[in-house]
Amino acid sequence: MTKSLEKYLKDNLADRATVFAPGQGEVLDIKGGRITLKITSNMSQDQLGVYEIVLEPDVVGAQLHFHRYTDETFIVMEGTLAVTHGENKDNANAGSVIHVPRFTPHAFANESDKPVTLMLIFNPAQSREGFFYGLQQIFNAPNFDPAAFTALNHKYDSFPIIARTSAAK
Repeated sequence: MTKSLEKYLKDNLADRATVFAPGQGEVLDIKGGRITLKITSNMSQDQLGVYEIVLEPDVVGAQLHFHRYTDETFIVMEGTLAVTHGENKDNANAGSVIHVPRFTPHAFANESDKPVTLMLIFNPAQSREGFFYGLQQIFNAPNFDPAAFTALNHKYDSFPIIARTSAAK
């Protein structure tokens, strides 16, 4: 075997692990809760994004929408998270895992009187952190800008589903 071929067959082993203790990660405070960036697009070469989200009572995490290019997984750590998927709605308690493949209409909210903590996973990540930075600016601004919110959603593969009235059906 030639030396040049050996270098292609040899694995380069190294410890590249990242460990986040509870509370660690970049924290984005947003009206109604906070998002802590754990595993980011840069860390995973855009393959995976893991984010800890805390929603205060009676806060909507996301209205009904779908993704074309990403799957989304919710892992409820504490409290009860209301998750709508398709025509169904689940009140997911701590320990629940809900996987929402692309093209599945879904929404989530904290409809309880206690905070909810969840891990949100996007696969692939597709630079999802940009979406969260944009949300922080939009929701923390003195006035809500619906055009900016729509543009942000579309840029980051979130397509809102507008509820139709019975007259429009």
